[in-house]
Amino acid sequence: MTDLLTSIQAALGLPKTPIPFTNSGALPSAFAVTDLACASIAAAGQAVSELLRQQTGHLPAVEVDRRLASFWFASSIRPMGWELPPLWDPIAGDYATRDGWIRLHTNAPHHRAAAESVLGACADRAAMAAKVAQWSGADLEQAIVDAKGCAAEMRSWAQWQQHPQGLAVNAEPLVHFSADHQQIAQPWAGSVAQPLAGLKVLDLTRVLAGPTASRFLAGLGANVLRIDPPSWNEPGVVPEVTLGKRCARLNLQQPADRALFENLLKDADILLHGYRADALEHLGFGAERRRQLAPGLIDVSLNAYGWSGPWHNRRGFDSLVQMSSGIAEAGQRWKQADKPTPLPVQALDHGTGYLMAASAIRLLTERLRTGQGGSARLSLARTAKLLIEQGPGSSDPLRAEDEQDQSLSLEQTPWGPAHRLLAPVKISGTPLQWALPATELGSHRPQW
Repeated sequence: MTDLLTSIQAALGLPKTPIPFTNSGALPSAFAVTDLACASIAAAGQAVSELLRQQTGHLPAVEVDRRLASFWFASSIRPMGWELPPLWDPIAGDYATRDGWIRLHTNAPHHRAAAESVLGACADRAAMAAKVAQWSGADLEQAIVDAKGCAAEMRSWAQWQQHPQGLAVNAEPLVHFSADHQQIAQPWAGSVAQPLAGLKVLDLTRVLAGPTASRFLAGLGANVLRIDPPSWNEPGVVPEVTLGKRCARLNLQQPADRALFENLLKDADILLHGYRADALEHLGFGAERRRQLAPGLIDVSLNAYGWSGPWHNRRGFDSLVQMSSGIAEAGQRWKQADKPTPLPVQALDHGTGYLMAASAIRLLTERLRTGQGGSARLSLARTAKLLIEQGPGSSDPLRAEDEQDQSLSLEQTPWGPAHRLLAPVKISGTPLQWALPATELGSHRPQW
């Protein structure tokens, strides 16, 4: 645990200060998943504490609850009288190939269509399994990627270490910071209770990692506006990740919507994005254009497979990176199972999300000191390397969740009332609290 936190602190430029972790237990896994949860959340909390030390002269204490951190890495919302939609499309998942295993990610309709353009229409998993079994893993992975879909053959860590993309990721830092030498004068508008009050966060991220980051920023008082394309939906995770945010839609292929987006960006303090590495460039909003529109912008981005190497523009998700990087294969051996065994939670997503939030807060701290913005880049594959190299975690089981782990207040969501788990991190004098309940995508206008 100490090594993991120390590595993260070094990557973020944080002091190597011990942070207490209360409670005990760990998620069952071949890897130190609970340690990653605690360390990444602690780093985000420590970044807040260091921001407050700079602005007030006082360093708030930070502590993380191991049980709550583990639970938040799965889900924080507890519906009352309604159920969350399924997380996965019916044919998403792991399939035996002619020579191993492959994972198909088909949650988005266009990703399912891509898989079916290669394999043929499949009404159910049995039909899909019969078709996948005729392919080699490498050929099917490449065919689906070429069709603009999402798939990952299962590799071992040793195989990933010899793969060109694994080698590229090895050479990348956990967080790649860059300074922007444009100057802006913008005083701190926050307070100890709400350190990010007055800040505008434009969130272009989807699914889990980026939305985890913006949810944390919203809990510190930031004004978060999430932008999605017109037809995008992710019903299984929207109630989890839209807490504290307003959510609008824009079509960046349309001139009127592009103009709206430019105006939003001009006023943004922080931009979070998780498109493939070249996607914003193709839309005409590359890094240089973003800096022109918003001098002093704090620009934080992530992708799946890293920022160099042959796969840096490849579509990917947490579950696919687990297959590519050796996590699912190591889990299979650890559990002595007959199929790939992923982590018990989407830990790469959540961990990277808290590291993104910490990166944004570190860049904000620097901007308040120097007047200069900056950028940070992270990837799920680089977080996977951090976790794998940490080695096995504790086998001490977590005590089961109970009602005392939940907030007393009800969150009135569009789907019905719900409780949230208590926040996993305590920052003295700075409670994580969200002014807005979770909401549907596209439920607000695209304006600050």
